[in-house]
Amino acid sequence: MKRPRFALVVNPIACDGHGVCAELLPERIRLDPWGLPIIEAGEIPVELLDHAQRAAVSCPRLALTLVKLAP
Repeated sequence: MKRPRFALVVNPIACDGHGVCAELLPERIRLDPWGLPIIEAGEIPVELLDHAQRAAVSCPRLALTLVKLAP
């Protein structure tokens, strides 16, 4: 049985550029010059899943979501 795969998605309209996500997951998220997140495309490695979930739930505007990818 394959393990579930996940990716991060940002809602650019909801995001205010607080930068919390980049602080919590610098391996996958960097900030543009205005402080908005640029998320590395693709599946989140299993070793970063806990950090990715923490980044998503810590977003003050709930603009970051951890989504399950299709198999």
